[in-house]
Amino acid sequence: MSRPLAILSRVRLAALAAVAALALAACNGQGNDVSAKANQPLSPKMISLMSEKDMAPQNPILIRVFKEEAELEVWKAKNDGSYALLKTYPICRWSGELGPKVKIGDRQAPEGFYMITPGLMNPNSSYYLSINTGFPNAFDKSWGRTGEFLMIHGDCSSAGCYAMTDEQIAEIFALAREAFAGGQRAFQIQAMPFRMTPQNLARHRNNPNMAFWRNLKQGYDHFEVTKHEPKVNVCNRQYVFDAQLPPGQAFNPSAPCPAYTVAPEIASAVGAKERSDNLKVAELSSNTPLAPVRTGRDGGMNPVFLAKLNGEDNAPARMAYGQDNVPAFDPANVRPP
Repeated sequence: MSRPLAILSRVRLAALAAVAALALAACNGQGNDVSAKANQPLSPKMISLMSEKDMAPQNPILIRVFKEEAELEVWKAKNDGSYALLKTYPICRWSGELGPKVKIGDRQAPEGFYMITPGLMNPNSSYYLSINTGFPNAFDKSWGRTGEFLMIHGDCSSAGCYAMTDEQIAEIFALAREAFAGGQRAFQIQAMPFRMTPQNLARHRNNPNMAFWRNLKQGYDHFEVTKHEPKVNVCNRQYVFDAQLPPGQAFNPSAPCPAYTVAPEIASAVGAKERSDNLKVAELSSNTPLAPVRTGRDGGMNPVFLAKLNGEDNAPARMAYGQDNVPAFDPANVRPP
C-alpha cells in the first residue's frame, strides 16, 4: 500500500474507532434507548437529497448558525470536494442577545469558529442528543471568556445554547456521525450573529460588537468565495483564516501575529468581496434604520416555531423551509423569547 493510502486508511480506522466508541458510550449510558437515539439511520429522503446534490453520506460536513435569523445550515462536501448547502433547519430556541458569550451565567449563546471532534458528540444528553461546541476555544480563552457545556441540542429549551427539536438534532447528529465514519476527524461550526450581508451590517453599524463581527465576517467571506472549510488560527486575540506560515513559526492566540501569507487566489477573491460589501454598507447606512443594541428579550426562535407557540399558522415561514422541514414540537414546555 502506498504511503498516502496508508495514511488515509489509518485516518478512516481512527474515525471508525471513535464512532464505535461513541456508540459503546451510548450503550453504557441509559441502555438501548440511548444507543438507538445516537444510531438512528439517515432517512431515505435524506439519502436521496444527498444523491441529488452529488454528495455521499460519508462526505465531510460543516455547520453554520445564524442567531438573528434563527437558522442552522448543514453544508456537505460534494464528491468534487467543494461544499454545498444540504439543508437549512429553523432553530427552535436560542438565548441571550446578539453578541459573544463572555462569562458563565450570561445566557449568551457563543459566536465564533469551533471545531467538533467525536468526543464532543454527546449521545447521553439530558436534552435528547447534543453536540458540544467546544466553547471556550483559543480565541475565547485569549479574551478570558468563561463558560462550559454550550451545546446544539434537542428539547427546544436553551440557556446559552442553540436548541433544536428532538427530530432535528437526531438528523444533525446522524449527519455528523456518518461524516466521522467516513474519515472526517473534526467538523467546523461557524456561529454568527446574523447573515453577514451589507444590509445586516448597516442595520447593526452602531453595535459595540461590530469589530468582533467584522473579524467573523472575514472567515464567513473565506467560506463564501471558496466553498471550502477555512483554516482557522488565532493570534493577537483575533481570528485569521487560511494563513500560511514560514517554517518554524507558530500562532500564539495572545501574542502579535507573525508574518503570514494567504494564497493569492483566496486573498484576491476575499478582498474583492470585502470592498464590494463595504461600499454597499456605506450606501445603506444613510437610510437604513438602526437595529437596537439590546432588545430586552432573552434570545429568539424561528418564526415557524414562534407562530406555533402563539397558535398561529405562519404560511410564508412554512413555505420557506417546506412543510416536511418543519418538525412538530410541544409548545407547552417552551418559554417564548
